[in-house]
Amino acid sequence: MINGLHPRTVPCEQCPLRALATFRPFTAEELEFVSGFKAGEIHARTGETIFAQGSRSDYLFTLLRGWLFRYKTLPDGGRQILNFVFPGDFLGLQGSIQEEMQHSAEALTNVVLCAFPRDRLWDLYSRFPGLAFDVTWLASRSEQMLDENLLSLGRRTSLQRLAYLLLHLYLRAEQTGLADDGKAIFPFTQQHVADTLGMSLVHTNKTLKRLAISGTMRWRDRTFELLDREGLAALALYEATLDQKYPLI
Repeated sequence: MINGLHPRTVPCEQCPLRALATFRPFTAEELEFVSGFKAGEIHARTGETIFAQGSRSDYLFTLLRGWLFRYKTLPDGGRQILNFVFPGDFLGLQGSIQEEMQHSAEALTNVVLCAFPRDRLWDLYSRFPGLAFDVTWLASRSEQMLDENLLSLGRRTSLQRLAYLLLHLYLRAEQTGLADDGKAIFPFTQQHVADTLGMSLVHTNKTLKRLAISGTMRWRDRTFELLDREGLAALALYEATLDQKYPLI
């Protein structure tokens, strides 16, 4: 598990994520507060644990660079991946409600996270209602994604589940500047997909081959290509949502 903070290498005022159209702009006062709220950065390499299930963290995090995933483990060693984390996503809020983290987070690539002291979260709520609403919005968004995950596990077929997951991940990569011209580097393996969808690795591999035959996508050597956006969305029973600006803490 990662210990210790690095000095900030990216001031909030120069954050490259703020230039992306997917994030809402800050007021000058909000930006000044968040800049003072940031205590430093966490740097982690591929495969390192950011925080572990059952541990306590003094910080909340925004992913600045790279890919993470959140997961829970069972006593028998089984792993359920809860979601993949993209630049701009906020982590660790669950530990503010519970006394210890209810899940773990692991780096899929080399990552940089902005760290914010957990004990200063009340300052954000009490002084900046707009930022407080942002945190609430992020929690609500997580609940919406949980609903979709439950729908996939409960009612979508294995082909629909896989199509939905890959399309969702591509669209999130597109929003955060990690996709270009219909292509994105997916730094995860088929085992990660299997652990997300609750399928065996063999079943995942066979389903991926069926999906590739549809001509809607291609995934080779960790490069994902979206060949037919509408076709993949139809296979996934994917309902487009209204374009909204994401909060960025």
